[in-house]
Amino acid sequence: MAFSLENGQVSVENKAGLVRPATEAHAEEAIQALKTGKVIAVPTDTLYGFACDACSLEAVNRIYEIKGRKHTSPLAICVGDVSDINRFAVTDHLPHGLLDSLLPGPVTVVLSRGIRKIFLMYCQKVPCVGVESPQLDSKFCPDGGLRFASISGISAGESSNLEKSLNPGLESIGVRVPDSNFVRVIARGLESALALTSANLTGQPSSVSVKDFENLWEHCAYVYDGGVLPSGRAGSTVVDLTRLGKFKILRPGSAKEETTAILEKHSLVEEPAAG
Repeated sequence: MAFSLENGQVSVENKAGLVRPATEAHAEEAIQALKTGKVIAVPTDTLYGFACDACSLEAVNRIYEIKGRKHTSPLAICVGDVSDINRFAVTDHLPHGLLDSLLPGPVTVVLSRGIRKIFLMYCQKVPCVGVESPQLDSKFCPDGGLRFASISGISAGESSNLEKSLNPGLESIGVRVPDSNFVRVIARGLESALALTSANLTGQPSSVSVKDFENLWEHCAYVYDGGVLPSGRAGSTVVDLTRLGKFKILRPGSAKEETTAILEKHSLVEEPAAG
């Protein structure tokens, strides 16, 4: 293992992987790796995690292989900003300002998976398919002509914004916006969602430093070192927000008390845990 110091930054190169500082200077290489279907390891505001493009079937499967995880165990997704959540999940039933109060932070919100509706439009007498856009009431069709379509157009089918291999059969999705600038810059640059899960073998302790999962570096295009994370190994607090006016804590994690206080401030009522 060789150490090199260039431009004030330390990089640790392993024969099968590359460890670099988790700084914005390295964000672009991380984004390009993700766009080519690779898996990277990143520090979040709770634990180190494996990340890939959530819309890449190959990359999602690769994460399951690395962890030795069954496909029946769901993966969460990570987005760069709270405003991105409604691209992948249903949020219109939530009180105004709730997500902005919870996130960015050490919380995973479980929501119903978002659906984009596909509408059938007609270019003169030739049918043409367009995808609903809340921002626009018009579409360009392949013949180059501008045609108009309303949000109440004719539903021709539905498709998920996420790769179907990501948590198949589940109608909900866990979503994170970590309080980690490095991860958020990467998610913004990818212009998609990251599939994100803890960087460890299934059943083994979670990782708070890159040394904790050194045996798995070889499976990553890059490993980004953010030092020893201070939050312990509890992980994020996971809360189910799929039901109108209700919440259920699925995992206490590192921020249960703060999360519960915010939810109750927004008049949500806690559902009893299954027992």
